[in-house]
Amino acid sequence: MSQDIVADALNQMMNAKKAGKTEVVVGKHSRFLISVLAIGKLKGYVKNYTVEGNGLRIEFGKFNVCKAVKPRYLVKAMDLEKYVRRYLPARDMGVVLVSTNEGLMTHQTAGEKKIGGSIIAYMY
Repeated sequence: MSQDIVADALNQMMNAKKAGKTEVVVGKHSRFLISVLAIGKLKGYVKNYTVEGNGLRIEFGKFNVCKAVKPRYLVKAMDLEKYVRRYLPARDMGVVLVSTNEGLMTHQTAGEKKIGGSIIAYMY
């Protein structure tokens, strides 16, 4: 495992989904990962997540892909659409998560507020 907790958790989710499982227990977690999962839960990609002892149990919703973006690109608000086209298969399908100075948000919210930031992950 690497030092990137978000990337590790999203990789574990993808591996468990490919293995036909409906949930995964992640050993390391952080508040930032929980923020990513909260946005995934709002969009329906994560059904539920709970902190249990030292682990984080994540139940899957309906998603095809959820991956971290490495390296994390710093993007201006006007260039955000270029990365959305790069990572998402269609215009209204999925979300790109952007870490801004106002917190973690989807690419739609960042575009409405005209805020740039760092591309963290994408889900669809």
